[in-house]
Order: sequence, then structure tokens, then C-alpha cells
Amino acid sequence: MTTTATAIVWLRPEYKGREDELIHLSAAATLVGVTRSSVSNWAKRHNDFPKIALMMGIGAGRAKYVPRNEFLDFARTQLNKEAGIARRTGPHRPTAVIRSEEIAHHERQITRLTELEKRQAKTLASTRSALRKHRARLGQARQRLDAEVEAVRDLEQHARSTTSIPQPRGTKGSL
Repeated sequence: MTTTATAIVWLRPEYKGREDELIHLSAAATLVGVTRSSVSNWAKRHNDFPKIALMMGIGAGRAKYVPRNEFLDFARTQLNKEAGIARRTGPHRPTAVIRSEEIAHHERQITRLTELEKRQAKTLASTRSALRKHRARLGQARQRLDAEVEAVRDLEQHARSTTSIPQPRGTKGSL
């Protein structure tokens, strides 16, 4: 399996880690039964269209994601406005179709998140192994340093005990 680097731009960082709340604009169009161009027109013409939370890809072909609930609220308002006008978007989508698409979406999310969890578990295991190794090496380094310091102290003590300090003449051990 070959993966390519994808540029990810969070325009609303509060949704990091909450990707399951986001929906791609073309999937959003399908969900509410309108064309992708209708959603594109809404985004261009309405200031209250949900702000893009995440963009993936590079260049003009970036995939744009908006918060699902915000989009559904906006679409509901737009579709109610258009109810008086003959809708050109096609027939109403049955609820069963909408629910089956929701199920497919959640199954894809579960698969994606399960794979992510496996990768993170592997990384965590590797990190824990490295942490154990470095803690052991730190303990060994400390023991070697303690032994070195003790050896220097022993040498200094030995040097002091073998070196006699000359006494000035005329005194007997008192200073």
C-alpha cells in the first residue's frame, strides 16, 4: 500500500480530534439531496454558510470539510426557503437511503480510527521500549559515575594518609 503526503490545513483547530463531526462538501450535498454545485453556490453566496474546518490536499483540488451539524442546520434553512420554489435538484431521497449512507460513513470512520489506533499503539510500545532502555542506561551511567567519584575519594584519602605534614621546629604537635 503506497501512501502519498497530503497537506492538511486546519482552519478551525477546535475540530482536531473530532474529525467524525466533519463532512466533506460533496458528501454533504448527497446527504441533503442537492447537487455539489448547489452547495458550492451556497458557500459563495451566503455569509452564514458554515466555515470550512479542514482542507486536505494541495492546490485547487483540495477537499473541504465543514461541521456536519452546522451544515445540516444551514441546508435545512435553505431548503425550507426553496420549498415555495419548484426544486430543480431531483426527487426527495428516502430516509432509508440517508440512514444507509450514515451507516457507511460511520463504518469508514471506525475503520480509519481503528487503523489509527493500531499505529498509535505500535508507536506507544516503541516509545515505552526506548524509555525503558534509556532509564536502564541512565542507571548504569550513574553507577559508573558513583564508582568513579568513590575511586577519586579513595585516592585522595590515600594520598593524604601517606603524605606527612612537616611540623615547625620547637612545637610538639600543637598548632
